[in-house]
Amino acid sequence: MNKGQTSGGALVLVVERDPYVRELEAFFLNDAGYSVDFVADGVAALAAARERKPAIVVTEILVPQLDGLALCRAIKSDPTLASTVVLVFSILAAHGRAREAGADAFLMKPLAERQLVQTVRDLLASRAGRDASWPKGAVQ
Repeated sequence: MNKGQTSGGALVLVVERDPYVRELEAFFLNDAGYSVDFVADGVAALAAARERKPAIVVTEILVPQLDGLALCRAIKSDPTLASTVVLVFSILAAHGRAREAGADAFLMKPLAERQLVQTVRDLLASRAGRDASWPKGAVQ
């Protein structure tokens, strides 16, 4: 697990295989005030989630070892992680599959900084109330 810069905000775990995209997402989120850890595969992500208890996991679907949808299902079925917010994103139009896997929201790539940060903010703001609707900007 790689730790991004810590800015004291809620912890976001970014799961992305592409190092450039991973660094860019971490930069956007850190710049918005979040603490960011990042990993490149689903198995490492599940271990990191169990160890670090992030407020939100932001995962690409197409990550190695345990894809993002399987990761989402594993998080949502683990009693110690079930309340963790999961945002799934992909170049694939897979919003239905993401929702079936238990994702709290789905975004299409390429991710725009504003859309990513606002969706994370919206998800974390609604976390306590567990709003059943997906946030504005998230594909339903």
